[in-house]
Amino acid sequence: QAQLVESGGGLVQAGGSLRVSCAVSGRTISSYVMGWFRQAPGKEREFVAAVSWSGGNTFYTDSVKGRFTISRDNAKNTVDLQMSSLKPEDSAFYYCAVGDLNDFELSRSPNFRAMDYWGKGTLLTVSS
Repeated sequence: QAQLVESGGGLVQAGGSLRVSCAVSGRTISSYVMGWFRQAPGKEREFVAAVSWSGGNTFYTDSVKGRFTISRDNAKNTVDLQMSSLKPEDSAFYYCAVGDLNDFELSRSPNFRAMDYWGKGTLLTVSS
């Protein structure tokens, strides 16, 4: 059983930057896909970004391409999401997740139900 703990959320002005991090314990993540999803009030949880087990391939939803960067450190069992040029519509709870998906599935913005383990989320609020 994996435990995921997110950190780094907060309040930031539009145009600003923020990094959220996820630490995983209870399971070695080196052979799993790591991803970030987000959920705004009244909306379904949506895919944001994912990184393959090796870190060599990254995937993003269209709305964050060029602004967000996902990275992982398998030695530390962590995954980060660096967010820049933030917009009010980026405001949401951000969730870290672990899954076993292939690159084709990741390229199609996977549904959150495809992931196996989840953190409790960290809140990002972007003020206009």
